[in-house]
Amino acid sequence: MKIKLGLLITILLLGTSLQVQAQAQPAEPPARTLSPDEAVEIAIRNNLGLQAARVDTGTRRRASDLSWNQFVPDINLLGTLNRQNQQLMTIPGISQWTAIGTIQTSINLSVAMIENTNRLRLDYQAGLVSYNRARQQLERDIRQAYNNMLLFQENIEMLRESFEATERAMNFAYANFLAGLAPELPFLQAQVAMENMRPAVEQVEYVFRLSKASFAMLLGLPYDTDFELVPLPLPANGTFTQFTPLDASQMAARAAVARPEVQEIRQGILQLESARTMQTRALFPTLSLSWAYSPMNTDPWNNSWLARDNWTDQQGAFSVTLGLRLHSLFPFSQDTQAIRNTDDQITTASIGLAQMIQGTELEIHNIMLSLDRIRRTADAQAQTLALAERVFLLTEQAFAAGLQDLLQVQNAQLELRQAQVSLLEQQFNYLNGLLDLEYLIGVPFGTLSSPE
Repeated sequence: MKIKLGLLITILLLGTSLQVQAQAQPAEPPARTLSPDEAVEIAIRNNLGLQAARVDTGTRRRASDLSWNQFVPDINLLGTLNRQNQQLMTIPGISQWTAIGTIQTSINLSVAMIENTNRLRLDYQAGLVSYNRARQQLERDIRQAYNNMLLFQENIEMLRESFEATERAMNFAYANFLAGLAPELPFLQAQVAMENMRPAVEQVEYVFRLSKASFAMLLGLPYDTDFELVPLPLPANGTFTQFTPLDASQMAARAAVARPEVQEIRQGILQLESARTMQTRALFPTLSLSWAYSPMNTDPWNNSWLARDNWTDQQGAFSVTLGLRLHSLFPFSQDTQAIRNTDDQITTASIGLAQMIQGTELEIHNIMLSLDRIRRTADAQAQTLALAERVFLLTEQAFAAGLQDLLQVQNAQLELRQAQVSLLEQQFNYLNGLLDLEYLIGVPFGTLSSPE
């Protein structure tokens, strides 16, 4: 008795010490609540790929805005002081040093320069298209990952509830065994079932923690960032998504114009056409204007540098030159072959565009079939949910009348929960399918899933 009393006092003192230590430790900050829109905003702000794309787009925009600077003439100012290494004849009174000042300006004008301005503008637009495509892809991936994590979270919760139900069944069998109402075998079977389920629960919780870490890094946050997802509401009837009637042909026609990859290919074709125009116009004559003023001081050590009469212009001139590259006009020249190669690239890109449009039509067809299948499956799951609700209600009534035990009520509640999660899975699959469709037709995310 003394040993038990001493052990009890030790346990109480240890428990009190642990409680004091727990109170002394600072409380952990609450988990950050993260909505889908907030997750998208954080990812767009922190994604390194998008940051690099923004810098590249800014560079292209600056080049486009300043494309007129190609018409600014080159202006150079030079000053030279020279002395010949060897004089053939030395004349008394004549300096061997010479000072020369030169100002030069020149400009080369061609028809291709006008198209170069258009090329820089198209290059900037191509950068915008590529950036928007990457941004939309990231937003779609973030929203789909968010939905998948919500569904994963619901499945974990259901698995925990199932484990708790198995544990309750084991306790119920153990109570019956102790009371002599049942043999030991049902209790042992229930215990084995519970222990077999425990590793599965722990494994799923571990995988979910890894998924949260991966999602945090996808948002550009530290992998150990603690956050809570905002759950989508599940009303009493088990549905939260309004199934919107969609026209496959209309979706395909819209995607043929607005799909980000289609826009990117079209922009690339415009760039190739502009490059071909520049190559063609480069064969036209070019006009070169130049002017130079080169005054010389023949005795810089004795003559004043400020006196204008001591500087004479012996080399300055104004010139106008009209040039034509005759060799480029031959059909076998490198310039002509470069134009033909660009024509081939335009043809190849046009074929790729047609293939992309055909593939888009097939993708939309498959998504529409998948959405229709999900909708029909969800209708069946909704009926199953209604039956599970009815079974749970009747089981509760039977328990109140003393015709069912508490374990039966708990099992009926677990089956109801399973039916809710099964319907929720179809709803999330439908939402993810709509996200893919919204990306293909180039509309803001949520356009098709939001009720009118």
